[in-house]
Amino acid sequence: MSNIGWWEIVLVVVLALIIFGPKKLPELGSSLGRSIRDFRKGLKEGKEQVQATVTEVRQAAGVDEVRATVAEMRDAVDVKKMMTADVAPATPGEEKPSVPAGPTSSQSGTDPSLTKGE
Repeated sequence: MSNIGWWEIVLVVVLALIIFGPKKLPELGSSLGRSIRDFRKGLKEGKEQVQATVTEVRQAAGVDEVRATVAEMRDAVDVKKMMTADVAPATPGEEKPSVPAGPTSSQSGTDPSLTKGE
């Protein structure tokens, strides 16, 4: 926004008074006020009309129904809930299953009877 000081405003008012005269200046001020009021009214009506059109389109397309269906499907297939349900944390009093340290002879893929030296 421009930085207009008091002297600039006084200069503009004096020039307007000189150009248009004291009789015409009040008429110009009131017509400018009416123009601004009508412009604001037009903007408000345009905004209301756009909102009404958006509402009509949403209802015709069923956007709200689709959103509700998607939300229901998302809740039904909640991956985070499924993942946490499958991997339940061990409770403090519960023992963890023991896992052997290394592979046994049956897990290593070699038959102990085929080894040399035995």
